[in-house]
Amino acid sequence: MIDAIEERLKAPPECDQEELNQDLFSECSSAITNYLSGQPFKEFCDSIYFSRFLQWKWLERQPVTKNTFRQYRVLGKGGFGEVCACQVRSSGKMYACKRLEKKRIKKRKGEAMALNEKQILESVNSRFVVSLGYAYETKDALNLVLTIMNGGDLKFHIHNMGAPGFSIHRAIFYSAEITCGLHDLHKQRIVYRDLKPENILLDDHGHIRISDLGLAVRIPSGEKIKGRVGTVGYMAPEVVRNERYEMSPDWFGLGCIIYEMIAGQAPFRKRKEKVKREEVDRRVKEDTESYDDEKFTEEAKSICSMLLKKDVKDRLGCRNGSCASDVKAHPFFKNINFKRLETGKAPFGNPPFDKVPFELDPHAVYAKDVLDIEQFSTVKGVTIDGKDNDFYAKFSTGSVSIPWQNEMCETSVYKDLNVFNADGSPTPDLTPYDQQSNPPKKGFFSRLFGRQKQPEGSKPTRRASR
Repeated sequence: MIDAIEERLKAPPECDQEELNQDLFSECSSAITNYLSGQPFKEFCDSIYFSRFLQWKWLERQPVTKNTFRQYRVLGKGGFGEVCACQVRSSGKMYACKRLEKKRIKKRKGEAMALNEKQILESVNSRFVVSLGYAYETKDALNLVLTIMNGGDLKFHIHNMGAPGFSIHRAIFYSAEITCGLHDLHKQRIVYRDLKPENILLDDHGHIRISDLGLAVRIPSGEKIKGRVGTVGYMAPEVVRNERYEMSPDWFGLGCIIYEMIAGQAPFRKRKEKVKREEVDRRVKEDTESYDDEKFTEEAKSICSMLLKKDVKDRLGCRNGSCASDVKAHPFFKNINFKRLETGKAPFGNPPFDKVPFELDPHAVYAKDVLDIEQFSTVKGVTIDGKDNDFYAKFSTGSVSIPWQNEMCETSVYKDLNVFNADGSPTPDLTPYDQQSNPPKKGFFSRLFGRQKQPEGSKPTRRASR
């Protein structure tokens, strides 16, 4: 451990300190793990706390069906179907349900893309990326139950909330959170590849999350990939040229978003400009963006120009193996405290970043009229067969552990049900039925977490299961 600390202190400032910190406590962690795996773990396995833990894990793995949720209004439209609001019946937590129609997926040969998005969402646990809570199937569709984001997307806020664009402080705040989201993805070797305002969503509290990971891909360590995917005007030059790349397209996309948040239009294509794709691609590869708008500060011009470099070797976040730490250190973010920002708790830096820059009106709808959402046409000539069922089984895996556990805590289900008798004896749900004096109560949660009748004057106590 001392050797690791000395190595960290000797490291040059431009080094990624998070990578240096990875092994800082490895020896201590190993020693503690070895100790806990002995007698303490044996005692835990023999305790009522382990029985309670098994109950929670059993509940977590219960089958998930359409009856697990209440379905509400349509929120929008995805590539393979509608996105609706839904609510978990047992806890009351609200989510967004992204519906992928089975026949539409098969017709477009989108199985690999759908499964890839599901698996990446399942593996990422970041407050700056939408979380996958559940994945299940119905007769006609595959369903991804995701973090609900009621604040609309950045495109709507940039172009439909008064004059186009944001104040510089609002642009800095959202840019900082997007940078944190990209950092969380890149740490898992995931390149996003479709960064644009439509894919950045706001929650009820004014924070953003990156959404729609359909084009994201995990890159094996030490390798590069190629693929001309993304949105015209936001794709990096190396993507347009169909060259190999790692994480560089995401930093170019961040530059495009920062530019658009400030100027009110994308750097290589004016809003509603009628221009051929080939011309936009030429601009991305050859033209230098303009900074005529007086809203651009020197720091804003600097970070945009550095992120929008045509040559990957010169681009901020890509120089000499640098990454998000290079971007976070730019003077554009000088008043942001990234450690505070990553906790989600204010203040997030020096004023005006002591709070979120824009507070949402809970009664407003930050989207176009849902009546304008086009209905999907019926898919004809597609038949579901046995091979498709193998794919559906890989997709429909039920609840995702960390989001499900967070849901139980956030909605007070864990607090209300994790109860033990005051004298330390097991409650009826931890006692074999043939040893119980009273029959179990009716109802799913009551059967699982039934409470023993307490002696007069005594109260049940809550203890966190460990």
